[in-house]
Amino acid sequence: MEEFTPDLERTELGKVQIAPEVLEVIAGMAASEVEGVAHMSGGFVGDIAERLGRKNIARGVRVEVGSREAAVDVSIIVKYGHRIPEVARNIQDSVRNAIESMTGLSVVEVNVHIIDVELKAEEKAQPAPASAAEEYHRVR
Repeated sequence: MEEFTPDLERTELGKVQIAPEVLEVIAGMAASEVEGVAHMSGGFVGDIAERLGRKNIARGVRVEVGSREAAVDVSIIVKYGHRIPEVARNIQDSVRNAIESMTGLSVVEVNVHIIDVELKAEEKAQPAPASAAEEYHRVR
């Protein structure tokens, strides 16, 4: 599919174009609102940029745009305990509906890439178990 900015509408005043980055933001917002999505994943460079304070709603989203259609790739981290196939289907539906309703473009595919699983907060926060000797000295 060719990558370019589609002319969605021509009026007597000119044409309306939507930049691919706008579609990435729409898809990113739609995907991040799905139950079970812990984070969007932009890969190593995107994750470092966010830690440095650069919030990017389109992180983990890549869009290819044709004249009247779009294809979307979304990379996410899923919350532990959620059914991955169900989360992925919900992302596909949410992203397709958001892009189609906001832009009028037809979404031909939404590919969901599960990059990782986020453990529950209490599991991550627990310190490593102490050895028997350390525990003995701590109690005394």
